Amino acid sequence: MFSQMGPRSANAYKKIGVETSVSHASAHDLVDMLFDGLLVAVRSAKAALDAGDVKNKCANIVTAVRILEEGLKGALNMEQGGALASNLLELYDYCVLRLTQANARNDLAALDEVLRLMEPVASGWKQMGQAAEAQPAPRLRAA
Repeated sequence: MFSQMGPRSANAYKKIGVETSVSHASAHDLVDMLFDGLLVAVRSAKAALDAGDVKNKCANIVTAVRILEEGLKGALNMEQGGALASNLLELYDYCVLRLTQANARNDLAALDEVLRLMEPVASGWKQMGQAAEAQPAPRLRAA
């Protein structure tokens, strides 16, 4: 009665799952997802470069650059973020430069550098979210 799930069906199911996650996520969770996506894309680019798969290397680097440019940079509040937001903007710009160089030169070291720079930031962001979740909710007092 039902056909076996093919790649198109699996991709559609995955897309729905991602869209559902995004629509129910907090702002913190969305940035966390961007960091996760960035790290996955850079690691996938490394694997593709190791395998000599230029097409997938390029596609994953483009994905990583777009996450930095359109997602993470867009999430920065430059008015209220002060020096931290400025430093993150510079870091993201530098990572975009290194990813572009990695793509043009097939430079594995540049991909490794982006991972070394972004993994601690992503980890710190995740830890901030966990710490906030562990905080007890403020209690209301009767007047």
